[in-house]
Amino acid sequence: MSSQSDQAVELLQNMIERGELKPGSMVSERVLVEVTGLGRTPVREALQRLALTRMLRIHASKGIEIPAVSVEDQVNGLEVRREMERLVVMLACQRATSKDIGEMAQLMSALTGEFELRGYAETVRQTHSLIIRATGNPYLEDALIPLQSLSRRFWFLHVHDEVKEIGAGKVLHAAILSAIVERDADAACAASLSLNDYLVRFALATVSSRARHGY
Repeated sequence: MSSQSDQAVELLQNMIERGELKPGSMVSERVLVEVTGLGRTPVREALQRLALTRMLRIHASKGIEIPAVSVEDQVNGLEVRREMERLVVMLACQRATSKDIGEMAQLMSALTGEFELRGYAETVRQTHSLIIRATGNPYLEDALIPLQSLSRRFWFLHVHDEVKEIGAGKVLHAAILSAIVERDADAACAASLSLNDYLVRFALATVSSRARHGY
């Protein structure tokens, strides 16, 4: 896979995650080539890779579909993410290098700051990427990063009280980092499960909100 293909994956994944490519919309390959500024071949390679992770669907005659956001899909994804992240934090506690630990400490400090929505989401992405990298297992990276990205997309699109949700998320992510820095696997697993529990509650709360508002 070329570096341009990797770049195209990251760009498109971020656009989907942030809702810049709207759920339920159709977009052409030509438009995606234009917005990424990359060539047709790396964009096509990226689309094939993202289709495998359910980030998008390719329709030969109609174009590229950005799947709609479903609470059921979010909860199903979190079931898988829950167990994978528990393994990830355990391995990170065992395998993180001193450099990894230093970067985690810096992210812990960053999480005490104030954020707008996009900056917070980027810091969360960096946090999870660093923890996965610390495991030294590329298979976990391939499997988990798309799940995390889809999960963030759901969160991004359904946040109403930004201050409240960012505040809750900062505490939960900092707790995971703190436990790994201390190499406390039990605490890291507990913190990881707490984050997942929060995300499940958030997803289910959107159902209640829709019911209250009649949609």
